[in-house]
Amino acid sequence: MGLPAYPNRFALTHLVSRAVEEWSPKDAATLEAMPEEKRKVRVPGRILALRRMGKKAAFLDLSDGLSRLQAYVRTDAVPEADWKIFETLDLGDHIGVDGVVFRTKTGELSIKVHGLTFLSKSLRPMPDKWHGVTDVEIRYRQRYLDLIVSPETRRTFEVRAKLVGYIRRFLDARGFLEVETPMMQIIPGGAAARPFVTHHNTLDLPLYLRIAPELYLKRLITGGFPKVYEINRNFRNEGISTQHNPEFTMLEFYTAYADARDQMALTEEMFAGAALEIHGTTELPWGENKISLAAPFQRLTMKEAAIEYGKNLRSGPITEEDLSTLPALRKTAGRCGIEDVERFGDVSGKLLAEIFEAVAEEHLIQPTFIIDYPAEISPLSKTRPDDPGIADRFELFIGGMEVANGFSELNDPDEQADKFRAQVAEREKGDDEAMLFDEDYIEALSYGMPPAAGEGIGIDRLAMLFTNSLSIRDVILFPLMRPRGERR
Repeated sequence: MGLPAYPNRFALTHLVSRAVEEWSPKDAATLEAMPEEKRKVRVPGRILALRRMGKKAAFLDLSDGLSRLQAYVRTDAVPEADWKIFETLDLGDHIGVDGVVFRTKTGELSIKVHGLTFLSKSLRPMPDKWHGVTDVEIRYRQRYLDLIVSPETRRTFEVRAKLVGYIRRFLDARGFLEVETPMMQIIPGGAAARPFVTHHNTLDLPLYLRIAPELYLKRLITGGFPKVYEINRNFRNEGISTQHNPEFTMLEFYTAYADARDQMALTEEMFAGAALEIHGTTELPWGENKISLAAPFQRLTMKEAAIEYGKNLRSGPITEEDLSTLPALRKTAGRCGIEDVERFGDVSGKLLAEIFEAVAEEHLIQPTFIIDYPAEISPLSKTRPDDPGIADRFELFIGGMEVANGFSELNDPDEQADKFRAQVAEREKGDDEAMLFDEDYIEALSYGMPPAAGEGIGIDRLAMLFTNSLSIRDVILFPLMRPRGERR
């Protein structure tokens, strides 16, 4: 036809959603009373429906992903060349229409088309408009198709974006400075996790994708920033599940001159405020449950939670005595179905944490701060002044999953060095998630880091809660997938 198949631009006056927003309040009589010149628009969109009315007229539904708007095309209202273009159109094609806004006899807001411009061809058929993308793997692998036909999916990611925006405003308003720290690190630190390994060719240097920004953010506290935060990607070379993706978004924020209790209070305020702003309520649906984000959140020690939710074990309830000694912990772990308890050696704190995870974690639907973690599994945390075996640490569980982890930060360089050495010893015994010794971080602490509290919040899991999504893949636009055709 002598026309470009993929033109460079279209001079629009409105996107579909903007046209709908502007003209929807006006009824048919109001529109008819307005001069045509004031109702002229140029609107582009994707064709999501096409209804032919004989051979001389048709209705199209145009979409910009947010809204739909009907277009009415007649052979006697458009140039002959434009009608020829119309006759080539398929569902999924992008077009631009020139015309006048009006309402049909049934009251449908529409554009009476006077001109039509072809913008882009859909060479593959669109998903079924009634059922959308029903294959879960296709939804994740070809998210663009899911977004085209599923307004619910689009709303999920709009809520996620609003959530991140609110968190930034919340922290900015309280004097926090947003910063960026390295995502490629010489020594991976700040969490117990296996890293991804890469290599810098010019420097001939092995590097690691970061598992957490923690140690760099605490360097900034040492450097004189009293409040800092970062929202960015972390990478952990671990399993994939409904709660885990190898790359994920984490918020970490640090407050000088504060402790773990200050961070817990700030978290309660943040979560409740976000729920009110985004949903207008602190009550959020979660599967068959309803979660309340109204403060204060429940607080339980790790031992209390294990005892409370271990009441109904088939082998008998868990008691305080069952968690009091290393032999008792080993026996209790076996009763909880934890295999190969000997792999934990003589680190009783790891056994207690495994027991808690086995019997309690999935039952923590309402927001619950779990406190009093064993010091052995908290190498970056201060201990309680009254008990050096207990870390001044908390984790927040909502919907049966960990959403946040925080503690009063260890700022004694000698004690931190000792804890790094203990981690290295665990690594040498075969624990590939144990931390490495970071000499530069110890040196930074030796210049004096003030008392501080820090916290990490999983943005993806928080987005799951705010959108009632039971899989983390539903809130990540492009989750990691195996290559097509590769079998497990």
